[in-house]
Amino acid sequence: MNTVTFRTKVIENDPDTIESIVRSSGFFYEDEIPIARELAEETLKQGDASGYKFVFAEEDGNTLGYAAYGFIDGTDGSYDLYWIAVRDDLRGKGIGKAILEQVMIVLQKENGRQLIAETSSLEKYLPTRAFYLRHEFSLVATIPDFFRVGDDKVFYVRKV
Repeated sequence: MNTVTFRTKVIENDPDTIESIVRSSGFFYEDEIPIARELAEETLKQGDASGYKFVFAEEDGNTLGYAAYGFIDGTDGSYDLYWIAVRDDLRGKGIGKAILEQVMIVLQKENGRQLIAETSSLEKYLPTRAFYLRHEFSLVATIPDFFRVGDDKVFYVRKV
């Protein structure tokens, strides 16, 4: 790999790129994919007023992966990690870790206290849950049968 760079500004082709990345991962249901696009589309329309923030990892002008996150209103420094995804052909190469670290740098500058990540309890998401645990998140809660019967919602928190 050449040098990976990061950007935080959403550009015109990002909704399509995000859809491609999320679709390639195989981790998201078909009805979730438009939501990933929508965050970028709203940011293009509204700018900072959308409340969504992004970090994109790029190499030679190609987007490798991204994170979308945002401040949780009514808190004094809590943020939600809405999405973090890397192109499927690049998983396991440290790109997700690098994106997450860029998010943490921004949160430190913004006096963030904690980043909250949510995922599924299904076995398919074991790599996602392991990723969070490897990167300083703590498992803090589970809501049984949240997504579907037998598919719990699992919450992780990382202190900034």
